[in-house]
Amino acid sequence: MAMWRKTNVCGAILWSVAGMQPLLALTLNEAKSKRLVGEKSNGYLGVVAAGNKEAQVLASDINQKRRQAYQEIARRDGTNLSTVKALAGEKAIEKTRPGNMIEGPGGWVKN
Repeated sequence: MAMWRKTNVCGAILWSVAGMQPLLALTLNEAKSKRLVGEKSNGYLGVVAAGNKEAQVLASDINQKRRQAYQEIARRDGTNLSTVKALAGEKAIEKTRPGNMIEGPGGWVKN
């Protein structure tokens, strides 16, 4: 019985630590302020630091959520998906904080 409790307690601790990992991961604001990611005119987040795996995972996750939101907006409003993405990109670039990165015609630049 005691061994079973130890095993369950250890399992619960490991599970809770593993569950907390996303809280310790890179946030969007951190990634932007560190210039690891930036906004693109197509409405998606781009990875500025291509070798940074954490930034790549973050951008992929956010872009998946954005894609779903854009599709829902286009469906709801009866609008072309490309139009929704372009407007979202324009707004995201306008809202980008000074010093954060945006993708311009020649590549990544500080806003």
